[in-house]
Amino acid sequence: MSLDLAFVRSQFPAFSESSLEGMRFFENAGGSYACAPVIDRLTRFYRERKVQPYASYDASRLGGEEMDEAQTRLAAWMGVETEEVTFGPSTTQNTYVLSQAVREWLNEGDAIIVTNQDHEANSGAWRRLADAGITVKEWQIDPETGHLNPDDLSDMLDESVRLVCFPHCSNVVAEINPVAEITALAHAAGAFVCVDGVSYAPHGIPDVGGMGPDIYMFSSYKTYGPHQGIMVVRKSIGDILPNQAHYFNGGSLYKRFSPAGPDHAQVAACAGIVDYFEALAAHHGIDTAKTGSQSATTHALHDLLRDHEITLSKPLIEYLSSKNTIQMLGPRTAENRAPTFALKTQDNPADLAKELFKHGIMADASDFYAVRPLGAMNVPLDPGVLRLSFVHYTAPEDIDALISALDQVL
Repeated sequence: MSLDLAFVRSQFPAFSESSLEGMRFFENAGGSYACAPVIDRLTRFYRERKVQPYASYDASRLGGEEMDEAQTRLAAWMGVETEEVTFGPSTTQNTYVLSQAVREWLNEGDAIIVTNQDHEANSGAWRRLADAGITVKEWQIDPETGHLNPDDLSDMLDESVRLVCFPHCSNVVAEINPVAEITALAHAAGAFVCVDGVSYAPHGIPDVGGMGPDIYMFSSYKTYGPHQGIMVVRKSIGDILPNQAHYFNGGSLYKRFSPAGPDHAQVAACAGIVDYFEALAAHHGIDTAKTGSQSATTHALHDLLRDHEITLSKPLIEYLSSKNTIQMLGPRTAENRAPTFALKTQDNPADLAKELFKHGIMADASDFYAVRPLGAMNVPLDPGVLRLSFVHYTAPEDIDALISALDQVL
């Protein structure tokens, strides 16, 4: 089965927007286009439901039901319980709140493991636990390849380690880490696991239940939705961590790690993400009646999207690998990396981004808050890297245009 790209792009208003005509979008790692069901739900909520939810009158009742719908349907796609899904203003904020709960739970002398492959969201907040007497161990990447070796983690795990934090994939290295394997190692040693899925979730809603981590976090604005942080906290760890919300919400798993009131409209609009994925699955003949389970449906659609991304990645990797003036971070094979390509360049990457824009390529240059992995790989933070990233709605002709533009500006 191949991805029907015409159907995919018909679900995204950006592709019929006159102000974007002729432009090729290659900064998807910073945030994706929103799909039509999300935009429609958000618009409807602001027009018809923008009141305090969960009261008995219709506008309020329906607003609350739409919020609950988003939570229930996202949980089903990720293979977890509804109450295990928490919404917050961002993944960075969700991580910070969770780290405060862990700070109260751990004792002096306990240890956590973090990596230097992470975007700062899943690193900085955890490292601050050292101020409370918690031992913070760093699982380090290979400075040449950016690879995280599970064997190195095995050597670090002992009875003092209570939590292991790592990314599903880095936003600059892009190698896809084996979440299930790493989780099994940590669990065998008696540690919980927290996975940052921000850079991976756009490439297919992850089967969190099947992979097994205790915490999994990602950002809905990178998965075709509004600007929210979505956090799965499994009962295994959620029930033992101290409440961080109003004391009377301590008995609710999805409320206890959300001290601020959620953005009602954006939470409700997140159901549009599932609307889109369900429509995409149905269009390609993927449904639970045929696959046998929601988990199988999730995996089948994920594989369809990834196959398309892998096909597009191969000619770009071949081109980038042929250039002596650039260094592509991460793996040189499409199968084990997300389609996010951070490039160390001889020319100033910010200047290259500006030149690419003249050729209709929307991309950016920065350190992308990946200060630790770039530093570990001897990439100067100023000026950083040129980053080119795409998702499943990217077309082969977009890749052709990108390669042509790169050939002219490098």
